[in-house]
Amino acid sequence: MATGRTHRPATRSRGIPEATVARLPLYLRALTALSERSVPTVSSEELAAAAGVNSAKLRKDFSYLGSYGTRGVGYDVEYLVYQISRELGLTQDWPVVIVGIGNLGAALANYGGFASRGFRVAALIDADPAMAGKPVAGIPVQHTDELEQIIGDNGVSIGVIATPAGAAQQVCDRLVAAGVTSILNFAPTVLTVPDGVDVRKVDLSIELQILAFHEQRKAGEETGQAGPEAMEGPEDTAPASPARPTATATDRKGPDGDVPAVMPA
Repeated sequence: MATGRTHRPATRSRGIPEATVARLPLYLRALTALSERSVPTVSSEELAAAAGVNSAKLRKDFSYLGSYGTRGVGYDVEYLVYQISRELGLTQDWPVVIVGIGNLGAALANYGGFASRGFRVAALIDADPAMAGKPVAGIPVQHTDELEQIIGDNGVSIGVIATPAGAAQQVCDRLVAAGVTSILNFAPTVLTVPDGVDVRKVDLSIELQILAFHEQRKAGEETGQAGPEAMEGPEDTAPASPARPTATATDRKGPDGDVPAVMPA
């Protein structure tokens, strides 16, 4: 079986936009649900609704794959499942290591959706000597001293960081030095990585804060209270304050910047 180290998805070389790549897993999830119900074909409108996008955007996305459907019939569900899976690199085995086996890391290790989506948890790694050898999700935890050897032995190119924020950058540096080129970061910090390394960040607290913002706005609309922007004048002409630091571009982020990723359902 092929490993992630020697086989890379061809999406970028074929010119598929990153925004389209980000939507492909949504289409695949909706198509997989249709396949499980033995639905043979689906219209662009039906599939777009199931994926939460508009049908014009879906048709544009599929045109990058060379798939245009059949007028009056729609798209062949099984073929699209194969086509998107191939484009995402999910028709092969991707060994993954999870570093940091606390509550979150253990929950990720127990997540049952990895195998069905083309990923295999090759190793669980933690810095606590007391964790070494303890099975989590049927996999014995290994110490971080073995990180480089584990990555080399298993041909790992994808690493998951679930450590505290203070340890994340050091773990990231070791993963990259050992050959990992894609990182899923659950630590509440921004990682600095060299060119050629992709980072996706998952920050549940940020997602909750965004939801809190919308809840507050909805509550304000119900009570007739104006939002913060309504209390400002037509133009904010106040000079910049030293207390307002400006953003810098010293940290390189992943292809989507600091946009949070989400785990598949």
